[in-house]
Amino acid sequence: MKGIDKITSRILADAEAECAVVKKESDERCAAIRAENEKKAQDEYLRLVREGVKDTEQRVQRMDRTARLEAKKSILGMKQETVSRAFDLARERIAELPERDYIAFLAREAAEAAITGQEEVIFCERDRKSVGAKAVKAANELLSARGVPGTLTLSDDTREMSGGLMLKQGDIEVNCTVDTLLDLSRGELAAQVAQVLFEG
Repeated sequence: MKGIDKITSRILADAEAECAVVKKESDERCAAIRAENEKKAQDEYLRLVREGVKDTEQRVQRMDRTARLEAKKSILGMKQETVSRAFDLARERIAELPERDYIAFLAREAAEAAITGQEEVIFCERDRKSVGAKAVKAANELLSARGVPGTLTLSDDTREMSGGLMLKQGDIEVNCTVDTLLDLSRGELAAQVAQVLFEG
């Protein structure tokens, strides 16, 4: 029995020694795998953090560009609105001119727009009654001073307009209404008005 016990003890000791070696190798292998995985995890974490930071910076830059663009659009819109208001005020000021100045304005427009000097001058109903005849007379005087026959006539017709006049000869009409004059001059004057309003 002692021999079997000895052999058994020996086998058991060898097995335990082998188990200890295997366990040690296994522990070392697990530790190496754990360390490798922790390094990979750390590298992946750092990569994700870098990507997140880069993505956040790009988003912030996009938001900044968008905000700047929106601000520029808003400022441009306000400037355009202010310039439009300036032209509206010009329209109101023309309508509020003292009679003598308004007649001079109408006469100058009629004389400058006349081609033959024999056109009919059409006003809105209010202007025809209040200043029509005087404006036509003054326009004829301006034409005569330039050596053009001044035979403009006051039309019996009236038109819906906020101010100004129209010249008519046959089928040809020249639009010198205040709205049209302001619209035509808006293109060339808008930049100057904006400069006065925003840079002065």
